[in-house]
Amino acid sequence: MSRMERITKEIEQLAPEELTAFREWFVHFDAIAWDRQFESDVNTGKLDEAAARALRDHSAGRSTKL
Repeated sequence: MSRMERITKEIEQLAPEELTAFREWFVHFDAIAWDRQFESDVNTGKLDEAAARALRDHSAGRSTKL
């Protein structure tokens, strides 16, 4: 049995209140991971071209106010 299969089996066996606690923990865990990845992408320049394109489109009038 793979690690993922073992984890899945454990999650499936959680009581409702444990599942609620797990969901809350995972949302927080996932948000931190996403923030770290985003910060890394910004620092390494992976988003530079997308930002430049967005600014060009905005300057050319191809954007709308939110």
